[in-house]
Amino acid sequence: MPPFETVPETDEAALTEGQSRAVADAVREALARRRLSRQALADAARISISTLEKALSGRRPFTLATTVRLEEALGLPLRRPAPRREAAPRQAPEAFGSYTRAAVAFLEGRYLTLRPSFGQAGAIFAYRTEIAWDDEGARLVFREAERLDAPFAQTGTVSVPNQSGHIYLVTEFQGQYRLAMLGRPTIQGELFGILTTLVSGRGAQLTPAATPLALVPERGAPDGLQYGRIAAGMPCEPAYRRILDRVQEDGFAVFPA
Repeated sequence: MPPFETVPETDEAALTEGQSRAVADAVREALARRRLSRQALADAARISISTLEKALSGRRPFTLATTVRLEEALGLPLRRPAPRREAAPRQAPEAFGSYTRAAVAFLEGRYLTLRPSFGQAGAIFAYRTEIAWDDEGARLVFREAERLDAPFAQTGTVSVPNQSGHIYLVTEFQGQYRLAMLGRPTIQGELFGILTTLVSGRGAQLTPAATPLALVPERGAPDGLQYGRIAAGMPCEPAYRRILDRVQEDGFAVFPA
């Protein structure tokens, strides 16, 4: 009777065939490098020589307990860590372009947003649009702020399909849609395009409207950043006007007569 207790071999503790083969290869290499006999290793690991021989020959799998004792006896790890699996990149839903965050990170940030005023002829309506990644929905979202008409500030999803090369800010509320269609950013990160929306008229009347729209990164906005209704004579009006005029002058959108 050997002066130790053998490790109980159970199916539950058995390594997989591939794991057992890898452990056997590592044990044989360690024995060869150290010029150690199998009996000496079995004694040091407190397992029977029969258990070791059967496992090394592939007639039975190694168990976790046997492997741990062999690792302690040899002073080296025998189990290779499972290959680390990289998490698949989360993509936006197909309806919004199936993009990953890395592919659209250049759009994240705060933008000075300009469009003609619906309430005052010749004035410019200025507010902030923030675009950010939504982890839960795995998509870009946008929200508006610094609007004079705060109750009408919009939030929604950013769609970035590959085929059109355009960027869409989509608001959906109980089947009603508001859409901003923007070209790819310029080298300065500016976005130019068209806003299609409903304009509130008399009483409960709502009228469809389309108008030029410009989004300029706040970091690159003209000095004296100002929000609200920008009328002629205000210090920032000339710079804002030049930005908004680029929508048509540079061909980012057309408004047929």
